[in-house]
Amino acid sequence: MLKKLFGFDSTNTTVRTEIVAGITTFLTMSYILAVNPSMFGELDGMPAGSVFTSTALAAIIGCLAMAFIGKLPFGLAPGMGLNAFFVYSVCMGMGYSWQFALTAVLIEGLIFIVLTLTNVREAIVNAIPMSLRNAIGAGIGLFIAFIGLQNAGLAVDSSTLVTITSFTENFSTHGICALLALVGTLITAALHIKNVRGSILLGIVATWLIGIVCQLTGIYTPAPEAGFYSLIPSQIMSADFSKLGETFGQCFRVDFSTVKVLDFIVVIFAFLFVDLFDTLGTLIGVATKANMLDKEGRLPGIKPALMADAVGTTVGAVLGTSTVTTFVESASGVSAGGRTGLTALVAGLLFLLSTLFAPLFTAIPSFATAPALIMVGFLMMIANEGFFDMLSYACSKAVGVFLPGRGFSDNGEKYYDYVQRKKDKRVSGFGFLFVVGGVLMAFALLFLFLFYRLYNG
Repeated sequence: MLKKLFGFDSTNTTVRTEIVAGITTFLTMSYILAVNPSMFGELDGMPAGSVFTSTALAAIIGCLAMAFIGKLPFGLAPGMGLNAFFVYSVCMGMGYSWQFALTAVLIEGLIFIVLTLTNVREAIVNAIPMSLRNAIGAGIGLFIAFIGLQNAGLAVDSSTLVTITSFTENFSTHGICALLALVGTLITAALHIKNVRGSILLGIVATWLIGIVCQLTGIYTPAPEAGFYSLIPSQIMSADFSKLGETFGQCFRVDFSTVKVLDFIVVIFAFLFVDLFDTLGTLIGVATKANMLDKEGRLPGIKPALMADAVGTTVGAVLGTSTVTTFVESASGVSAGGRTGLTALVAGLLFLLSTLFAPLFTAIPSFATAPALIMVGFLMMIANEGFFDMLSYACSKAVGVFLPGRGFSDNGEKYYDYVQRKKDKRVSGFGFLFVVGGVLMAFALLFLFLFYRLYNG
């Protein structure tokens, strides 16, 4: 039955392979169950418990829609970047309520349904230059990483928002949390480099467990009045769905008398714009890894997949969460052999199972989820092949323009030729790490010298 429903015959896969791929996909993207409540919990009147439930249910519906409508091995959940824009730009930055933001997400989802049915969505993306698409992804990555640094307490509030925290000041609360976030980032990066499945989730759990040890030994001291709570959850399992009522349907309860029409249009467009590129870029990228593209580089059956994404976003807004999108972490399931909608179905069922552990996920502190934001943001910045080549090519062009005749001119060398020339000279292995590390260390020493000269001078 499963083979007939998901079309196993045309993909040369098995039920066992698809189940393993679904589990892998869930492990790599389940960190959103901890990150989303942590981020949305900063908004007044939006409880973390209800956000967890709405996030899990939105992921379930999105994955089921992808399984039965799209029939592709992609997991869906409230996306990174879009949730950060929701919380920190629309609500905190522009001063609008989270109900207003949910309404914008709902309308965005409905617009996406219309655009998908009319094939306009795909046509719009195909008309946008690749350079602009890459820049959008890198910019969103920078934004997410920056939010992660702030949530970690590493970048503290100031006029520029880039002041480094003092680890020694209030060490038992703020200082140790910032230090643990730094340790968690290193752990997550190390796990990712070693290609450990679920590296981001494992990094969150490891950081949290180290924090619990610090609390038990007295290094970390809970201070609820200052926003530092106990790291030990009061309970592990709970199946209370009643909290969903605190966010369900709130998108229909907005007082538009205080809303500026232009701001509303801008917010909808921003959600629309980011989701547009995020979803299509992820679908094409992951499909490329699975060799699902045709001779023209297009994904067959992409329209149902886009419809599943749009349905997930619309339903998610009603439930009370940010835009639902296809997760790039689905590539891990594809690498494990996932080729059909059964992979997405298994991931969705695991999200359903996770709803039993709401107290556990909501107890995870922000300093434990911050490494996930930093890591995901960094990966988004370097996701496009040739990122560093583009950067070095741009720098060489700039130097050639401002310092002509100094041996820096490339005589009109095109980017493709530049990349091919660099490939022949590129240092590989540990040598590459030493070269990059040495260059970064030199820059660090230079800026440190300039800082002390200017600060003391």
